[in-house]
Amino acid sequence: MTDTKHPTATQPPRAERRPHRFTMHGTDLVDDYAWLKDDNWQEVLREPQLLQPDIRAYLEAENTYTDSVLGGTAPLQAKLVAEMRGRIKEDDSSVPSPDGPFAYMHKYREGGQHELIGRTPRDGGDAHIILDGDALAKTSDYFKFGDAQHSPNHKLEAWSADTRGSEYFTIRVRDWTSGEDLPDVIEETDGGVVWSLDARSFFYVKLDDNHRPMQVYHHRLGTPQTEDTLVYEEKDTGWFTHIHESASGRFCVIAGGDHETSEQRLIDLADPRAVPRLVAAREEGVQYSLADRGDELFILTNADDAIDFKIVTAPLASPERANWRDLIPYRAGIYVIDVELYANHLVRLERANALPSIVIRDLTTNEEHAIAFDEAAYSLDTLGGYEFDTTTLRFSYSSMTTPSEVYDYDMANRTRVLRKRQEIPSGHNPADYVTTRIMATANDGAQVPVSILYRRGTALDGKAPLLLYGYGSYGLAIPASFSANRLSLVDRGFVYAIAHIRGGADKGWGWYLDGKREKKTNTFDDFAASARALIEAKYTSAKRIVGHGGSAGGMLMGAVANRAGDLFAGIVAEVPFVDVLNTMRDETLPLTPPEWPEWGNPITDEAAFRTILSYSPYDNMAAQDYPAILAMGGLTDPRVTYWEPAKWVARLRATMRGGGPVLLRTNMGAGHGGASGRFDRLDEVAIVYAFALWSVGLAGQHTA
Repeated sequence: MTDTKHPTATQPPRAERRPHRFTMHGTDLVDDYAWLKDDNWQEVLREPQLLQPDIRAYLEAENTYTDSVLGGTAPLQAKLVAEMRGRIKEDDSSVPSPDGPFAYMHKYREGGQHELIGRTPRDGGDAHIILDGDALAKTSDYFKFGDAQHSPNHKLEAWSADTRGSEYFTIRVRDWTSGEDLPDVIEETDGGVVWSLDARSFFYVKLDDNHRPMQVYHHRLGTPQTEDTLVYEEKDTGWFTHIHESASGRFCVIAGGDHETSEQRLIDLADPRAVPRLVAAREEGVQYSLADRGDELFILTNADDAIDFKIVTAPLASPERANWRDLIPYRAGIYVIDVELYANHLVRLERANALPSIVIRDLTTNEEHAIAFDEAAYSLDTLGGYEFDTTTLRFSYSSMTTPSEVYDYDMANRTRVLRKRQEIPSGHNPADYVTTRIMATANDGAQVPVSILYRRGTALDGKAPLLLYGYGSYGLAIPASFSANRLSLVDRGFVYAIAHIRGGADKGWGWYLDGKREKKTNTFDDFAASARALIEAKYTSAKRIVGHGGSAGGMLMGAVANRAGDLFAGIVAEVPFVDVLNTMRDETLPLTPPEWPEWGNPITDEAAFRTILSYSPYDNMAAQDYPAILAMGGLTDPRVTYWEPAKWVARLRATMRGGGPVLLRTNMGAGHGGASGRFDRLDEVAIVYAFALWSVGLAGQHTA
């Protein structure tokens, strides 16, 4: 049995056209749906009920239409949720991370939606839960933990939470002995906390009226927020500022930057009233991050044209650029992703040709060795820890067939101990699945890696449905890691593929640079080339592919729908950044100034304006057939605002010649990450997967 393709249960809502005309760089433009942006959007982030009634009515009508069109998949969605939940170990727990007399951990209770945060005595004993996410979530429709940091004396736990999905985090402090929160309440922060060494105060970052992290404050316990001391304020609205504790625990690091330039300052946590010390003054295009060891800093940087980054050292007393000395020189094609520093070892996570490795350097002997694996595609990551003077490195490994494994690795003896393997309660045999890679040739000859997963025995005759996932922005790589959820598609005959396209850093930082600003269309072309390569290799065929991306990956979906929609049966765009030109010309939006280095500033730069105008999905629709499209947004999303997918869907319907349908689903109680509970999130995944099956006419046969 197959579905009748794309039946229309009701007529879709029709958004009213209210032309908004404007001129940029001599070009006249009209935005018929600008009214969907609430003028009071800042307040809507704080209080969603303040949304204008006509906008709310339209979004709710769209939700009703989407429910009616996909209503026939409701039994399938329920089945998908049940089987995905069956793969979750409900009473799961992290491997406890030791620090002094305790080992700190996160866990879930059976049936629980939210994390429990606690600790056990290091020498063994029962867990003490200090924060119960399930209990805390009962007072709001949305709940998400931000940071949770125990004080150096282990008596207090600073924690933060977002209760609207708008990423305004409130910080509180809980007493480990009484289990009660102190009177201190710090509102509208980014969620991060760094304690002073005496545990009498902490640092945090406050968000401004435009939801930007610009100010670092020092809070003394027992005093109101209004008395907090401003420690540092970033004046450039294009820069965001965050804080973290340094490797040794000696400093609070104030890390500022945009997508191209960075600058860091240090506050001695033994002297929290001290003025922050600048490490190296900002230089356009130079990025750096640091770790500290005694009187020496270890700095990861792209300075001196080290495109794929290198590691330098500098004296703590005079850490300016003139005193940087190469420790791990730049090596073209080997991208140094991250550095972890310990008392006697330096650990770096590297990637070459989209495959990661961990390299360990003994700082006493300068000997190095690597940890690597043999699968065709896999994911590897270092997990950090609280303790600096240790020889134990914790890392995780997974592949598209192998569930996550957590190891403790003795850096001195080069031995490893498996501490945890992701348990799949309903059962999983990696041998039942195949993971491999192919290389897609882009229009300009670039070789694009494509990671592939399918169930062993799937006929590779060009007829299999395939979900192709892509992102391709900000230098973020998409790892070929394990996902229990995607087995629900693969077990139904889907091939699952990840296109490691330019704009990400899968093949190094140069791979990212070759997919941004004036080269942004390489990202879209690479994705289409990946689809065509999969067709040529007989993994699938045209109109059997479902494209999937979120946020900037949603922009990718919008661009591909315009440029190569004939390849796809369906497209899923989650929180899609599709109204690129209008967003990048609105300086009041939270992310716009910091995003100009990524996309270009269309306000001041006519070339950037022309480039963005040439690919922005909202501005490049055509009177052509489009695949079925599902757009998903969040009302309180401060990153990709709800009106972007709403406007995109409205204009698509008014422009397209045929195809579709085009559906919009707005989560009226969440933001960028969707539903906050781990099981509630499965409802949204089930909608995506049911839509994918429905798009290729297979939803009906997989319901029973």
